[in-house]
Order: sequence, then C-alpha cells, then structure tokens
Amino acid sequence: MKRKGLIRSMLVSLIVLMQLLFVAPVFAKEDTSLQDIKDKGTLIIGTSADYPPYEFHTIIDGKDTIVGMDVKIAEQIAKDLGVKLEFRDMDFDGLLAALETGKVDIIMAGMNPTPERQNSVDFSDIYYTGGQFLLVRKEDEGKYQNLDDLAGRKIGVQKSTMQEAAAKEQIKEPNIQGLAKVTDLVLALTTKKVDAVVLEEPSALEYAKSNSDVLAVDPGFQLDVAQQGSAIAVKKGSPSLIAAINDTLATIKAENKIADYLSEVDQYTETPAADGEKQAATPLINYWQYYLTGTGNTVLIAGVSVIFGSILGFFLALMRLSPRKLIRIPASAYVEFVRGTPMMIQVMFIYFGLGYIVNIPAMIAGIIAVSLNSGAYVCEIVRSGINAVEQGQVEAARSLGMTQKTAMRYIIFPQALKNIWPALGNEFISVIKESSVVSIIGVSDLIFQTSVVRGITYQAIAPIAVTMVIYFILTFSLTKLLNFYERKLNHA
Repeated sequence: MKRKGLIRSMLVSLIVLMQLLFVAPVFAKEDTSLQDIKDKGTLIIGTSADYPPYEFHTIIDGKDTIVGMDVKIAEQIAKDLGVKLEFRDMDFDGLLAALETGKVDIIMAGMNPTPERQNSVDFSDIYYTGGQFLLVRKEDEGKYQNLDDLAGRKIGVQKSTMQEAAAKEQIKEPNIQGLAKVTDLVLALTTKKVDAVVLEEPSALEYAKSNSDVLAVDPGFQLDVAQQGSAIAVKKGSPSLIAAINDTLATIKAENKIADYLSEVDQYTETPAADGEKQAATPLINYWQYYLTGTGNTVLIAGVSVIFGSILGFFLALMRLSPRKLIRIPASAYVEFVRGTPMMIQVMFIYFGLGYIVNIPAMIAGIIAVSLNSGAYVCEIVRSGINAVEQGQVEAARSLGMTQKTAMRYIIFPQALKNIWPALGNEFISVIKESSVVSIIGVSDLIFQTSVVRGITYQAIAPIAVTMVIYFILTFSLTKLLNFYERKLNHA
C-alpha cells in the first residue's frame, strides 16, 4: 500500500510540474509580445502560400517571391512596427502549431477566426470578408448549383480549415477528401478524384480565372460573418501585439487599400499559355531554379542524414549486442520506438514539440529527424550483419589472443560489411525518397518546390513528372555507385 501511495504521489507531482511548465506561464507571463518583436527587429509571418489572392508564389526579377493581399497587409504592419518582414511557408494544418511553439510571430493565411481556433490563439479584427464557393470541372457546368446537388459527392477540402467544417455540416452525407495543399485539391479535381472543391470566394475565383478547366460556383453556404472573415492569428495572451495590428488594419480599411491590394495581385495571376505543346512546356523550363533548389536541399538532407544515421546506427548495434542489460535495453527500446512510429510524426515532434524548449530551424529539425530515424534501421542492418559472421571466426580470433575490440575491428566487421552493404545501400536510397516528408514543416526540398511550381504554373501533372525523373536520376546514380563498391568488396 505504501508503494502504491508513493507512485500516486509521484504521478500527482509530475502533473503539477507539467502544469507549472506549460500552463502557468501562459497566464502568469507579462505581455511583451510587441516589444519582443521590436527588439528582435523582424516580424516572422507563418503562411501557406498556395492560396491566391491571399498569398502565393511567383517569380519577380528572376527570384521566387511570395505575393498577395496578405503580403501587402503584412508589409504595412511591419512598416508600422519598424521591423523587417520574414515569411515561413508551410502546410496550413501546421501553422497553429508553429505559432504556439514560437516558430512564427503571427499567422496570415486567409484564416477564419472560428471558435475552435480561438481556444488556442487570439485573432485580430477581420480584415476581409468573402463567401464560400465551389470549384468544379468545366464539363460539370450547371451540375452543382446548390448544396443539395452535392449530397453524397466527393468533396475536396483543405485540412483543418473552416471549409472542411462547413462541408461536413451543410452538405448531406458528404464524402470528404482532405488534403494539405490547395494545389493538390485542384489536381484531385481535374483528375476526377473529387467532384468539387470548397474554397473561399476570392481564392476560388482566382483559380477559375487562371485554370480554364475549372469553374467557380456559389452553392449557398450559410455562415455568419465571423466564420467567413479572414483575420490575423497571434499567440494567446498578446494584447499589445493585437492592438498594434488592429491599428494598422483600421488604417488600411479607412483608406480602402484592400481593393488596391487585390488589383495589384491580378498582374501575377494571368492565365499561362496552354494552346500547344511548346507553350505548355515553356513554364517548366523557366522554373528550373525551383527544381535545382529543391534537388540541392534534398541531396543535402539525405547526405548529412546518411552520415549521422550510419554513425548512430553503428553504435546502437554495438549496444544491442552488448551482454549488459543496462546498455542493451535502452538501445533496443530506441530502435523499437523509432521503427514503430511514422517519420512524419517524428519530424513534427522535433520541430514543433521541442519548440517549447529550443527554437530549431526547419532544415536542422528535418536533418535531425531523418538521421535519428535512419539510425534505427542502420542499427538492425549492422547487427544482423555481425550476427551472420560465423561464431568460429570469433572463437579463432579470441584464441589468437585478440581482445574483443581488436577481433571486431580486424576480423568480424570486415566480413560483416560484405553482408550488410547491399541492405545498407537500400537504406541510403530510401533516405533520399523518404526525406521528402520534411516538406510538411516548410523545408524547401524537391517535393516542396514541386508544389510551388504547380501553384505558379497551374499545371497538375507535368511538374510531378519532372520530379519523378529527378528522383529516379538521383536513386539510379546512387545505385550504380553502391554496386561499384559492392563489387570491390567482393573481390577484396
């Protein structure tokens, strides 16, 4: 009974400690949100730049640039605060986590201040109000005129948005297909994976204007003004920052600048030429720098992760082979835990979860996550290769007076390397492909840049095809290199 009482006391103490660490500071901390940004000299904006006319990518003077109505508003806010402006582009459903963990200072992404979101963050005044529209295929013109026509249909929505909630509540028996990127939703629509996509009115109109295969339709969603309005999200307990933002928004409204911002955006949303094979191919050639940047970052992430993952995996393998439980059990637990959880969750935990403790840049967080994940698999490859060496080899080495360390270095591991090299090569190739998961936290790898190109060119399939070819070239080249060294090992 005393032991159970002690355990209960420890659990209660742990809960209290967690509350002191994570809950109490939110309410007890003095509001320094505005002053912190001024002291830092930079306002970091979290956004999902696939949502014209709010925010989207384009090329200006040969450089990738995020433009849109939200960008113009953000520029005015930064000017009024006397600070520089920085954007961090990531999936929409990761923005709130980025704000709560201090990765960004505010969110500007056409976000609606729903009651659910207000439980987690605070919002500015609404700066733009638009209705909820549908994107449908041009061939379905006249087919979906109201919400009743959508009953039982496949409806595409961006995950964690008000549009998702509205579709579930107001469409009868909908088959909801949630995706992270609007560009993916438009692709799903044009390839007939969904029947319609729910978007905010201005965004739907922009996509319809820029893509001749789709139309914008008003089906009559019934939502209050707050649910249909866009506002700026800030961390809970930031009244000084909210006040400063609202002052800027009030000036913008008084001077009717929103209309000017929208008219400026129109120059970047012209319909791309698509009246022949030559014209359709030209945009992708013009956006080669996106693929180059993405490929370079993918190779960097994979290369660094392979090095650190191999080192970690080797030591973990030695720990798992140790006869001492205190050494063997932690290594085994680590390997089983990493292999039993998705890499996407690991990436998000390291970037967002550890954000409460230390602010890790997205690229570094991605490399750490991929390295830790790869280390667990390399561990099992190395361990199985060492176990495959005949026990007689070990006994012979020890009988010659070699220490265990010397025997491992000169006798066991050289033979094990021949056994593990093919599997190790497969792991290296897998790292190149699986590292694409880091795009969810805004790392501009090849997958991330492909989404950007799709959003700029309004082409669905061609950018993906180019990315497939690039990945094949990378993996095929690495396969040939690994095969070369495997032949050298076999002849050694």
